[in-house]
Amino acid sequence: MNPVCKLLNISYPIIQGGMGNISNSQLATAVSEAGGLGTIGCGTMSPDEVEKIILETKQNTDKPFAVNIAISVTPHVNELIALVIKHNVDAVTLSAGNPSSYIPLFHEHNIKVIALVASVKHAKKAEEAGADILVAEGFEAAGINSHLELTTFTLIPQIVQHVKVPVLAAGGIGDGKGLAASFMLGASGVQIGTRFIATKEAPFHEDYKRRLIEAEDTGTMIIGRPVGRVRRILKNPYATKLFNFEKEGMTVEQYGELTSEKLHVLGALKGDMENGFINSGQVAGLIRHIPTVKELLEGMVKEAKEQMNHSANLLDAIQEENV
Repeated sequence: MNPVCKLLNISYPIIQGGMGNISNSQLATAVSEAGGLGTIGCGTMSPDEVEKIILETKQNTDKPFAVNIAISVTPHVNELIALVIKHNVDAVTLSAGNPSSYIPLFHEHNIKVIALVASVKHAKKAEEAGADILVAEGFEAAGINSHLELTTFTLIPQIVQHVKVPVLAAGGIGDGKGLAASFMLGASGVQIGTRFIATKEAPFHEDYKRRLIEAEDTGTMIIGRPVGRVRRILKNPYATKLFNFEKEGMTVEQYGELTSEKLHVLGALKGDMENGFINSGQVAGLIRHIPTVKELLEGMVKEAKEQMNHSANLLDAIQEENV
């Protein structure tokens, strides 16, 4: 059995990225019901807001789901940990900070810990601290990113080489070919975010979904390099304003204000592209339709099998030609 499916008690080794303050029960429920692991991203939401989403999700599904806590982003780490334990959430994903001191507490309550990493060094430390699963995220991913800028294609095989726990690939993955490629690189499954936005159950603004479908290969951009706060977003009028602000020079404090979660909500949920930004991974260039979450997951698995069989046939043909 796939080690990720076994550990998390899910049907497909596909988990949902956190999505911060635009996270919701509707999409998390759909992912879990379809056989993946839905995720509630806490972002900077208050504990009361997060608890409401947890309770709604537990009411809507009896399947496993996770809560994502971005350690250095939220001012409510301890309160959110208490919520996860209080409601006996199946798994927690820890990102944007050192997870080491929190892992033993979750394990005391039989909660699986998934740690997000962006380098071999981080992966080894997370494994030593007791993480059950690692999500290795490449620079192609949406939203807040590592300043190391390692790509998924290079990051996954290096991390897999140095750890024994299952690894999920993240960044630039949104179809069966990406799932198949992740397996070939040594991963046991994938985490996807952007692709879930363009699904029928995702309660995001239609302009967000439309822009993802219309996006080309160069449809995203990086902001924040000058201040050491890297984020990948979809190009829109507000993104152009941010780029111009960067050229003029801005402080870390100014950057924080101009990329606050309330402005992400403004773009993603309200559709205000003049005054709000929208996160997106480079996978946007591959998105061309809006399926249900169930159709997406089943289609990814089917396509992955077909692609792996096709690749095996290509290798067989090479061997035959060289006999």
